[in-house]
Parts: sequence; C-alpha cells; structure tokens
Amino acid sequence: MRARWTPTVAASIGVLVIVLVIFGAIAADAVAPFSPTAQSLRDRLQPPSLAHLLGTDNLGRDVLSRTIFGARVSLVVGVIAALLAGSLGVLLGLVAGYLGGWWDALFSRVADVQQAVPFLILAIAVAVIVGPSLINVVLVLAVTGWVSYFRVVRAEVLAVRESLLVDAARTLGASTSRIVLRHVLPNVSASVIVIASLMVANMIIFEASLSFLGLGVPPPTPTWGRMVYDGVQYVDSAWWLSLFPGLAIVVTVMAINLVGDWLRDALDPRLSA
Repeated sequence: MRARWTPTVAASIGVLVIVLVIFGAIAADAVAPFSPTAQSLRDRLQPPSLAHLLGTDNLGRDVLSRTIFGARVSLVVGVIAALLAGSLGVLLGLVAGYLGGWWDALFSRVADVQQAVPFLILAIAVAVIVGPSLINVVLVLAVTGWVSYFRVVRAEVLAVRESLLVDAARTLGASTSRIVLRHVLPNVSASVIVIASLMVANMIIFEASLSFLGLGVPPPTPTWGRMVYDGVQYVDSAWWLSLFPGLAIVVTVMAINLVGDWLRDALDPRLSA
C-alpha cells in the first residue's frame, strides 16, 4: 500500500528536520569539520569535494561548517524574538480585549500605525538606528513583530469575556487578574501557540534578510543571510556559496511551517469539525 501524504506525515518530516537543525546548532563544535572562521587563501573557492563537502568560500572557509554554525544565529534569533514579540503582543491583547475603553483604543491605534508600514521596512529602519548586533536584531524583530499576536488575542478575548464562564467568575467575585489568567488566557493559548510556531519561521527569514543587507549580526559570526550575500558576486563561478545557505533557510522555514500548519489543524476544533 502506498503511503499517503497527510498533514501528520508532513509534520513528522518537519519535526525531524527541526530536530536535526537544533542538534547541529547545539553540537556545532563537535559536528562541524572545520572552524567556521578559519581562512585558507590557498583553498579559496574550491567546489564541493570529499575534503570540503559543500566547498569553500572566497576566503577559503568551509561552507558546510559555516552553514552548521549559522543555524545557531537563526534559531536563537527566531525563537527568542518570537517569544519576546509574543509576550508583548499577548499582554497588550489581553489588556485591550478585556478592559476595552481607552486601553483598547490606544493599543489598537498603535498597532494600526505599525501595520501601515511593511514589517521588513520597519525592521530595517530600526536596525539602521540601533546598529547591527545579535541583541539588537532580536529586539528589533521583537518590537516590530508583536502586532500579529495582538490582533488575534484581542479578537478572541473580546468573544471570551462575554462567555458564561467569565460571567460566572465575575458573579462569584473573582478579581480581574484571576479571570484573565485562569479563564481568558487558557482559551486563547491555542491560537498563541500556532502563531508562535509560524512566527519563528518568519523571524528566521527576517533575520536572514537583515543579515543579507548588512544589518544583522556582524562578521565574522556566520549567518545564513550573510553567506548568501557573500556568494552573490561569485554566483556564476562558485554557485555553491549562495546555494547551500539558501537551501538551509528554505528547508528550515518549510519544516517549521509544516509543523505550524499541523498545530493549527490539531488545536482548532473548527477545522476538524
């Protein structure tokens, strides 16, 4: 019997890829065959071979080693930025949705203004102001990425606060903080988890974009976006320089999106009905 391509199978493949990327990032010092910053001008621009499986770059550095170490930056930025953006967006969404009034008006107007500017353009503008560094990249993406969480959480809280469960808690004299933490937040947590999983993939792409433009983590730390940029001028003669880090971005983002789609289907009862 031929195996069917189902969301569960796709998610399993995605999980496997994510585990491999995480393992490579954590154990990079052990699994990378060379130092990511070791230069050898004698071996510059060598094509893929048994000595260098993915070839070498214009400074003789091993592309495979740099790709493995580049996973560290992408995962750190993607996960931490998504968590920080989620914390801010969920907090403001809970406040705006449950309290309403001028809180809702204030946060919604700020979100409207920020959404009027394309995410990447806003991130570039902020990155230019604060300067390139790992911490700054994380903070830039977190500050510019909270709106996605805010919109969804606010909309769901507006519906949940009128439910019988919340009305009963108010009648029993429960405090606002207790109602929000015990009854409102659990009802929106599924959506938050799905958004967070997809946001990690988005943050990896945005970090690669900033690095490609020279606004990400500065050299000599290897990043996938910077590696793609370094290979652009050699694309005709050394195709492997941009291809392999580009593939790393595509495969990692696709794997995360596959898992995110499966989580969305699994956690949303309306889709399974």
